[in-house]
Amino acid sequence: MRLFKTRSIAAAACNKDKVKLNEHFSKPGKTVSIGDTVSIKENPIWRTFKVHSIPKSRVGAKLVKDNIQEITSAEDKAILEEQKLFNQQQKNFGWEGRPTKKDRRDIEKMKG
Repeated sequence: MRLFKTRSIAAAACNKDKVKLNEHFSKPGKTVSIGDTVSIKENPIWRTFKVHSIPKSRVGAKLVKDNIQEITSAEDKAILEEQKLFNQQQKNFGWEGRPTKKDRRDIEKMKG
């Protein structure tokens, strides 16, 4: 159903038990039918989708919305947005590894 960017990413998620089909963990080659529910683990919640139709051929990512409907609760979506915001803020804090030459100069200016 193209809920992942590539097939290899989707297969890896299935192998790590991050994909459920009708509340059962799914293998990568499992067939999806109309009316099935697909759940994807996106920490800290499970996003759930209901399949409305199956296209005859592969479609672009923008057209996936026509074939599925997200039925994840509003509370879970809020938790997910909160987690993404927190992760973004944590990413902006501090450095990874040693400071660059420019960072060291800025630190020296602040110290005086």
